[in-house]
Formats: sequence, structure tokens, C-alpha cells
Amino acid sequence: MFSLKKKHLLVIASLLTAMLLPAGSFAEESAATPQEKPAGQPAAKKAANEPAAAQKSPAVVRVNGTPITKLDVERAVKVMLAQNKVDQPIPPELQKQAESAALEQLTSAELLYQEASKSKIPDLDKMIEQKVSQNRQKFKTEAELVEALSALEMTLPDLEEFTRKEIVLSTYIAEHFQNKASVSDEEVKKFYDDNLNQYFKKPESVKASHILVGTDEKSTPEDKKKAKEKAEALLKRLQAGEDFAAVAKGESTCPSASEGGDLGEFGRGQMVPEFEEAAFKLKPGEMSGVVETKFGYHIIKVTGKQEAAAEKLENVKETIVEFLKKQKEQQELSNFIDELKKKAKIEKVEL
Repeated sequence: MFSLKKKHLLVIASLLTAMLLPAGSFAEESAATPQEKPAGQPAAKKAANEPAAAQKSPAVVRVNGTPITKLDVERAVKVMLAQNKVDQPIPPELQKQAESAALEQLTSAELLYQEASKSKIPDLDKMIEQKVSQNRQKFKTEAELVEALSALEMTLPDLEEFTRKEIVLSTYIAEHFQNKASVSDEEVKKFYDDNLNQYFKKPESVKASHILVGTDEKSTPEDKKKAKEKAEALLKRLQAGEDFAAVAKGESTCPSASEGGDLGEFGRGQMVPEFEEAAFKLKPGEMSGVVETKFGYHIIKVTGKQEAAAEKLENVKETIVEFLKKQKEQQELSNFIDELKKKAKIEKVEL
């Protein structure tokens, strides 16, 4: 979908999505402040210092006078797709939905940035320089970095501006919203009870091995008859005391034969119904008869079983507390942005 190696775009996406907020992701107009030219990279530097395309891109929304451009929205959508590992074109309707969501997120992020910029951060320029240096080190060469930025129609000055906003926003959020919420024991208990089945119950599972005499859709009735007869003969050998793993290694047509037929642990819904039904009926150490599935004829041996059980509240309490704290903090941040929107002048621009 994009014009450079996927891994490079994902690196840039990771730099930009570091600024993602609970209310949305962040992208904004570019800056084109010149930088010192890196030694040995004249061509890359020329491209890097060209004015950002966002300056020429039409505004779609103005937030208290600050434009969010068409390119900003397109860039944000690319970042979201890269973050979600979507590397193929998406249908026009989904593209439109993604652009609408991106614009909403960009608007929220711009409002919060404007508010956060009212607070001074000591040594901000030094922090930006250090962070940009760390980001540069993710690439082998300056040219690779420029190429990756170009996929998002960005320049090196743009990256500096994104880094500035990342630091300003993260500092503001940390000071005003993080570690501010408290969670009561009653809230923890309610969350645990309400979500017991969804999050805290370990489902029933079995650990099993099998021997397969395989058939497929091309097998004739005669082929299936011979396969079943072979499976029945193998069952008799096992019932006579032969080692299950040894017989599996020598006779099974399943790739698990090399592991003595071991399938590991599995829960319900992971195997074909006939196999699952037979396996879950067995107790540890027990062996089935011949079981027919679409894959052929199986002999199943269960070597372990885990009954369905719930995690104890005390074992998951800390995790629940952290989750609920973050949930409250995100809601407070969302409410704060909603208040900023009420006071803001947000103008949609007709293109």
C-alpha cells in the first residue's frame, strides 16, 4: 500500500503513535526550520529540509485558528493502518470512516496541545534533541530515515515538531491526569463479578496424544475401509500393552507422529467435534476406541485434564485496580477535552 519497506513505515508509525491519546491520535501542521546538515548525507538533507507538504495542503478544519490539513488526516490514517498491520488498500467506505475518526482524533489532540502549551517545560529543547537523536538511531542511515518519513509526506523538521508535541502532551497528561484516580475494593469486586466468565475463568482443557490413520476427500470407500481396519489393528496392539508414543511414531500419518502423537493442551472448540467429544469424555490415562473424523481414524489418549476454574480475586486484584485506574484517568481526560471543545472555535472548511 505504501511506497517503502513496511518495517520502515512501522518504525515511523511507532514514533508518531507514541503521541496517541485516549481521545485520539496526534498529527498537526508541519514546521520547516532548517537543521544542520549531517556529514556524508547531502542528498538526504536536501529532501529533509524541503518545506513540508502539509503547508501546501488545504485545511479541512481550523481549531482556534490552527489548521488541520487534508494531509494531516491522510497521514493519521496511514499511521493507524500501519499500527494495525493493514498493508492492503481498504474499501472506500472504510477509508471514509477512518478519515472521519482520524479528523475527530486530530481535533481533540490539537485542543489538548493548545491547552498544554500554556505550561512551561524546563529544558524542553534539550529533551526534544535527545528524543530526536534516539529516534534517528532506529535507522541505519539518514537516508533510510528520510525515506521512511517521505512515506508519510514528512520532513525531519516535521519529526522535531511531532517530538515537541509528544513531550508537551505526555508531560501535561502525566501531571494532570495520571495517578490521580483511586479505586475502591467494592469497585474491584464488582468488576470481578461482572466479568468473571469473560476474563477470569480458565476453561476446561485436556492434554492428549493421538494416532491417525489418515483419509481425505479423495479416499474411496475401499480406502476408508482399509484405514479403519488398520486403526483397529493398532488399537489392539495398544490394548495388548505396546507403548502409545512408539506406535504413534511408527504408524501415525499426522505430523505429530514425530512427537509420539503429542498434541499438547487444547480447549473446547479447537478440534473437530468428533475428536473433541471423544477426548473430553476420557479421564487422564484413558484411551479411546477408534474415532472417525474428516481426517481419518484416530486413537486418542488423554494424558492430563484441567477442569474449568476461576482465578481467585486476590490473584487478579492488582491487575483490576490498574485497569480501572487507567479507565478513570482516560474518562477524566476525555471529559476535559469535551469541555475544551465547548469553548473552542472549530471551523470546518469546505473544499
